[in-house]
Amino acid sequence: MLAGIPRLGVKGTRIVEGLHGLALSGPANWAVRGKGEATTTTFPQAIGLAQMWDPDLHEQVAAWEAYETRYLTQNKNYASAGLIVLAPNADLGRDIRWGRTEECYGEDAYLASVLTVAYVTGLQGDHPRYWKTASLMKHFLANSNENNRFINSSDFDERLFREYYSYPFFKGVVEGGSRAYMAAYNKYNGIPCTVHPMLKEITVAEWGQNGIICTDGGGFRRLVESHKYYPGLPEAAAACIKAGITMFLDFYKPALQEAMEKGFVTEEEIDEVVRGTLRVMLKLGLLDSSPDNPYAKIGIEDTIRPWTKPEAIALARKATVKSIVLMKNNGLLPLKKEDLSSIAVIGPSADLVVSDWYAGTPPYTVSILDGIRNIAGNELEVRFAASNKADSAVIAARESDMAIVCVGNHPLSYGLDWGQNHVASDGREEVDRQAISLEQEDLVRLVYAANPNTILILVSSFPYAIPWSRENIPAILHVTQSSQELGNGVADILFGVESPSGRLVQTWSASIDQLLPILDYNIRNGRTYMYDRNKPLFAFGHGLSYTSFEYSGLEMDRATIEDGDIVTVSIDVGNTGSVNSDEVVQLYVSYPDSDVERPVKALKGFKRVHIPAGESITVSIPLKTDELRYWDEKEHAFVLEKGEVQILVGASSDDIRLTGTLIAE
Repeated sequence: MLAGIPRLGVKGTRIVEGLHGLALSGPANWAVRGKGEATTTTFPQAIGLAQMWDPDLHEQVAAWEAYETRYLTQNKNYASAGLIVLAPNADLGRDIRWGRTEECYGEDAYLASVLTVAYVTGLQGDHPRYWKTASLMKHFLANSNENNRFINSSDFDERLFREYYSYPFFKGVVEGGSRAYMAAYNKYNGIPCTVHPMLKEITVAEWGQNGIICTDGGGFRRLVESHKYYPGLPEAAAACIKAGITMFLDFYKPALQEAMEKGFVTEEEIDEVVRGTLRVMLKLGLLDSSPDNPYAKIGIEDTIRPWTKPEAIALARKATVKSIVLMKNNGLLPLKKEDLSSIAVIGPSADLVVSDWYAGTPPYTVSILDGIRNIAGNELEVRFAASNKADSAVIAARESDMAIVCVGNHPLSYGLDWGQNHVASDGREEVDRQAISLEQEDLVRLVYAANPNTILILVSSFPYAIPWSRENIPAILHVTQSSQELGNGVADILFGVESPSGRLVQTWSASIDQLLPILDYNIRNGRTYMYDRNKPLFAFGHGLSYTSFEYSGLEMDRATIEDGDIVTVSIDVGNTGSVNSDEVVQLYVSYPDSDVERPVKALKGFKRVHIPAGESITVSIPLKTDELRYWDEKEHAFVLEKGEVQILVGASSDDIRLTGTLIAE
């Protein structure tokens, strides 16, 4: 809660979660509704929204969430939300064992930066003076392991700080306009992030961050109780203020009062950090009642609950469809109802829509079983078996034309204590995954043995190592958890109402021994598609469709570049199949002449386009030289390295169709 000052006319506001829809009753409390509690439109998990590779739609999702947040904050029947939204999570998913993978935008800093900017923009709106809500990014910095997060140190050099770990936050501030972020629990190079000099020296002095910098929940006390960094809470409170913390998310007042009395911190120093919080409140319209604030009328003049509107339902379904990745297809998909008489829908994830730790309460849910039944109608018999008890799954598969097995993780682990999961491959906040194999793959094997026409649907918050399924199962889909339209979105893809167009945002490794130790933060040692020399099970950027695309005619509007230039890379992309579909054109670069260690390849541009069957379009992608620079520690600046820059355009990081060359001068 951000307290107001009634005697001065300053309104307070709550802080709410909002990674993929307003989590009004979160965290992990989405099924328990109190008096006056409201439902909210619930979209796919953040990692699923990233799989859309669609910044425009990403922004629309955030804008709708912000609208519902304003509505529930200001409508007299609720008045239960708040205008500071803890989203997006700009941390990078450098290791698929990270328990909070579901919250991030994947392993690539460029993609995550583009999506971070889009989400910040959607949450805050486009008014020149006021924000719809305030986007508070989390968790700065390099908070991508859960076990021992209160004491461990994320260690890496300044180049990785600038080029990788801080990059989405940097763009969120300088391009997205976010003026709020949360400091992480962990240390960075031995200093707790809550009191690290980088807060002021880099984000404030260099980036222009001048709003809220807050502790994580309990992060203030952890400085003493976990990190053992200060002898007592008064010293820790003073250090937080001096480091630039403007807001605490735990009980701090007695300690800060004592710090003032003992002279550890001055009133002037406190005044300075309070200014940052007041700037955010000013942008939210909490310091005035101006009629010029268009967001102040939401929920007051409009009385229709936004989550009941058709456009909310349509947006959730659209985002779900576009997030689904077709991993493999040997021609089994799309399904044609006229060729089938029965389908077996099998597995623990088939009749389940479960929210994650930071989601709200959806107004309704559609499971995969529901979605298939909706589209099958009376024309197909749909058999269901949640498991193979008494051979029920095998019997259902054997007696049906087609078997669809739905398996994955459970993002809440009901009934277990904090920091525990039912199986080793599960993960969530406070607990990292100890395995990446899929325990439920045994069920897939049994169903496939009973019916070779088997489709695997992975409903999961993170990648799995499934080499057996990759080799044997004819068709594999991946969809993330939590969307209220989960089942309808999956059914639209299964039956060809829509062509799949989602793309992976993390590398799916073939086995756990291909991963570095989880506390190794130096990605150059072989982490992410940029540096991993192992052959992936499924590559970063991978995703199939129901048609085929041909790439040709790569052109650039210049052959040489200098710092500050923008190069337009154009390619002709033709839909050579018989199905209308989106394609995600991806632009990577490599640096064959580099004198410093650079990635094998790195994403620097992309565009999602819709191409009707039989047609061809020219796709133009701007490539900024800003994105080609590396951080020179001696110069303490980003530098454009002279020499050859190879341009790689294709359908994924391991499916490059065209190449070209630029010369940096």
